[in-house]
Amino acid sequence: MSTLQPPMAALDAALEEKRIELADLIDRHTREDGTCATGVDALFMSRYSQSSDFSPSLPQPALCILAQGRKEVRLADEYFAYDPLNYLVVSVSMPISGRVVEISPQHPVLALRLDIDPMDITTLISEAGPIGVPSRPAGRGVYVEPIDQVMLDALLRLTRLLDTPRDIAMLAPLIRREILYRLLRSPLGYRLYEIATENSQTHRVSRAISWLNGHFQQPLRIDDLAREANLSVSTLHHRFKAMTAMSPLQYQKQLRLNEARRLMLSEGLDASAAGYRVGYESPSQFSREYSRQFGAPPVRDLARLRMGL
Repeated sequence: MSTLQPPMAALDAALEEKRIELADLIDRHTREDGTCATGVDALFMSRYSQSSDFSPSLPQPALCILAQGRKEVRLADEYFAYDPLNYLVVSVSMPISGRVVEISPQHPVLALRLDIDPMDITTLISEAGPIGVPSRPAGRGVYVEPIDQVMLDALLRLTRLLDTPRDIAMLAPLIRREILYRLLRSPLGYRLYEIATENSQTHRVSRAISWLNGHFQQPLRIDDLAREANLSVSTLHHRFKAMTAMSPLQYQKQLRLNEARRLMLSEGLDASAAGYRVGYESPSQFSREYSRQFGAPPVRDLARLRMGL
């Protein structure tokens, strides 16, 4: 298990002023705990006033900002922590788990999420031409970077539009484009660049990930997945693990178990039905792998979740 956590430091005065304004905007536009859409396309706000255990999700690519509080994201056995000093980027849709920490009703976690359409990155690259993004070996599809004044200023200008709705249609697309440009020019922006660059190996792995996300119930044949990605089997394994911290088989297992847990919680399916729905033929195998993943058999795990423990 490894923890990838940025060093803590104090915000400088200019950043702190912008952070306070952003926190105030989120506070005014959120009335209760949870995540809500806003009047700006692809921009979401969240408020959390109670801590919780890690909750699995399959987010689409996104930029995640905290104006107040702290959050941890888990990918396989790696942990990524972010806060008002550091933003988190999910560059490819993958099964991750997240939880909020350092929280109280008086000081809730206040967050923004800006979803990223990879096609917008591709269009920006093609229209802007060379923008000085270095080519480097592929890294994780989740990463944390320090925020700076230009990025926070752009996010603040985008969020301010919620107070002047008549300006959203004209200005929001321009500011979103600026934010994507800033992301690409950041030290780790090459991870977005590679995914959006047609026929790069990273782009091909992202195709394999997308295929698995949509077909995880089906038996996994590595040769077929390699053909889908137009990569050799060995290259697919190497690049896939570099991006997701998992092998394709481990990745499929995460998807299956997370979806089975969701089905039991939200649709009331029993363990056997949920396991069968996500592709398990053996109830005993499903129970064993579920216990390893969540620390308890399905019935006990669900009872714990419903009691909020």
